[in-house]
Amino acid sequence: MAAMNRDQAHALMLEHTPSESLRRHMLNVETAMRWYARHWGEDEETYAVAGLLHDFDYERHPDEHPTWGVTYLREHTDTSPEILDAILGHAAFTGTPRTTRLAKTLFAVDELTGLIQAAALIRPDRDVKGVELIRIPIESGSFRFNPSGCE
Repeated sequence: MAAMNRDQAHALMLEHTPSESLRRHMLNVETAMRWYARHWGEDEETYAVAGLLHDFDYERHPDEHPTWGVTYLREHTDTSPEILDAILGHAAFTGTPRTTRLAKTLFAVDELTGLIQAAALIRPDRDVKGVELIRIPIESGSFRFNPSGCE
């Protein structure tokens, strides 16, 4: 069996995800993941597949997400272990450590794309192009950011 590619991942995502909004989210995550893969010189197809599949099981199996999806992918496809671990790791409650750049990127991008989409939706034109800066109000001392954890 050949390794999972973008077209196969996209077809699987469409088959298992009825909601247009969740499909759009996964496509947004795919786009951001591709950007980071190019930025770091990583394999773009691997990053794209992880982005497309990270939530494909959420609507039909919300209580088992993402474990159900990873089990399905393991049994029915040739998805790489690196992608499977990244998908498990994007849900903190699984306890799966994010040890690879792929896993760390998927975890961050999943949240980031949701924030960007929400910022665009509250604009009158509902377009991300008009979003200049996203400000997050943070109480003094309650948030710590370590940029070295991003690499």
